[in-house]
Amino acid sequence: MAIVVQVFLGGIVAIIATICIENLRRPNLQFRIALPHDREYRGRPARQARFLGLELVNKPLPCWARWMSRNAAVQAHGIITFHHLDGQNIFGRAMNIRWSGSPEPIAMSVEVDGNKISIADPTRFTITPRMDIYPGEAERLDVAARFDQEDECYGWSNENYLSRPLWRDSDWKLPSGRYLVNVTIISAGQRCTRRFRLINDVPQKDFRIESALPDDSVRE
Repeated sequence: MAIVVQVFLGGIVAIIATICIENLRRPNLQFRIALPHDREYRGRPARQARFLGLELVNKPLPCWARWMSRNAAVQAHGIITFHHLDGQNIFGRAMNIRWSGSPEPIAMSVEVDGNKISIADPTRFTITPRMDIYPGEAERLDVAARFDQEDECYGWSNENYLSRPLWRDSDWKLPSGRYLVNVTIISAGQRCTRRFRLINDVPQKDFRIESALPDDSVRE
């Protein structure tokens, strides 16, 4: 009887240990505010631009567990919603995220009978970009952009490459002001959500993202 009990308890311990190890190896995703990207252009839709973004980090395992490896966050994708400070959703819908490292969905230029024409692949604009994030690595995602000396800014996604005028998508236009940004990333059944403040009532050089305040909340 004692042997049966020991075997039973040993099985229970093994199951619990397996569950704990698998939970430990799951991706540990955290957001951090990325440094703004300031750009100058010639012959583009803007002469000056500031792009704001976030970084999604898949934290490595703690030192004592480095004999194992944490799983990658596979096929990570997500959405962003923009809100007034009272929590109301400004646009009534969500914007698909754009990973900064993914290819720009610009039209290809080809020459036909000596004439140059542009061909756009619609799937590159409509398919939600996905990214694999390995342990100890981070990937930047875009949030908003502001151009030249304009007061307004724009949520930044693949849709901006099709807008008229280019880059300035009126569907995601935000006048001068302060807003809440709610970001949700989904990867292999995991969901990671965090809220930030978008500061757009300042000069372009101070256009920025900040951490949300404890009382900030949003309504979908």
